[in-house]
Amino acid sequence: MRLHHQTVLTAFLTGILSLPCPLLAQPAAGTRVFTGATIIDGTGKAPQQNATIVVTDGRITAVGPASQVTAPANAERISLAGKVIMPGIINAHGHASSVANLATYAAYGVTTVYSLGDESADVFAAREAQRTVSPPHARVFVAGPVLNPSSVSEARAQVAAVVAQGVDIVKIRVDDNLGTTPKMSPDVYTAVIQEAHARGKRVAVHLYYLNDAKALLAAGADFIAHSVRDQPVDASFVKALSASTVCYSPTLMREVSTYVYESTPAFFADSQFLAHANRAWMTTVTQPARQEATRTSASAQRYKAQLPVATKNLKTLHDAGVPIAMGTDTGPLGRFQGYFELMELEMMVDAGLTPAQAISAATRDAAKCMQIDREVGTLETGKWADFVVLEASPLARIANIRRQHSVWIGGQRVGAAR
Repeated sequence: MRLHHQTVLTAFLTGILSLPCPLLAQPAAGTRVFTGATIIDGTGKAPQQNATIVVTDGRITAVGPASQVTAPANAERISLAGKVIMPGIINAHGHASSVANLATYAAYGVTTVYSLGDESADVFAAREAQRTVSPPHARVFVAGPVLNPSSVSEARAQVAAVVAQGVDIVKIRVDDNLGTTPKMSPDVYTAVIQEAHARGKRVAVHLYYLNDAKALLAAGADFIAHSVRDQPVDASFVKALSASTVCYSPTLMREVSTYVYESTPAFFADSQFLAHANRAWMTTVTQPARQEATRTSASAQRYKAQLPVATKNLKTLHDAGVPIAMGTDTGPLGRFQGYFELMELEMMVDAGLTPAQAISAATRDAAKCMQIDREVGTLETGKWADFVVLEASPLARIANIRRQHSVWIGGQRVGAAR
């Protein structure tokens, strides 16, 4: 009889233990709860103090004031009391030639890079992998080879080739490099745009001149990837661009990079810069002969002289309602990934944007411009948990964007605290 009772009790307990019900507390697998911080969610709402973010399997499942968010039982809790959380920075115009570059971007708080040309095979592979699993480096989108066809037939063939490669956007150059090289003709770039659109792809354009910007906009270009720098934008262009859905990326730091190495720049002594800087680049650009060549370069000095034009054009277009997507053209020699994005934000504020407007251009608006806003750009339920934790609010002072405590991609910490 006793044996029968023991058997029944054992069976009962075994059944209870196997029941999929809340009788026994189960840990929330893959769930983290970030508490105590002030959250700038990127939507335009006022910052939320003492807020909570719940992240499960890399995505945000709840976010808001602590009083309104219920954290799952047994989830890992991470206190960020006294800190400020903002969406990860999005660079709408960078260049990633390796996965190592993507790690460098992330180390400075840049959690997504739209790479506009010449990515390596491992970067394409990283783009594929991130579709389902958050990466330990910046997310990336790719353009493949920058197209520079010389005929309509070449244009169509080159577009077909990059689309077959699986690019996210097509990139072209319409620029004569200050009169030193041939420039793509209107019939050719029109063919590129038409062929890309027929194949379901948008076209980003490298340009310099106002007249080219007008013509490319009329031809159907989808993204202006640099500032107009030769002259102030006029009323007709402002009207046409503001009436379109085309976004504008100022890339002010691109201009800085053309002349700043005429001497050793002050930021070479910044510990934050030095933490992840490409030391080989630093050696190259500080060679005396190279610095002298920069000082005497006509093109470098012209770009330097035109930077105020680019800066004024940014303010004019922003005030007219043109969507601005923060971009830097980082990646080539001397354009330091990650750090230059922080400087770009400061330059945008110097141009007349408020800190909030500059941050929007580097988060929500950049995501919308690059058509990735369903996944990133704001801290909202369902999106990837990509964010930067700061020691102080960048809304109060844009330089606080440098005071980074930690960087998180898909709810996982990347890089090292500084």
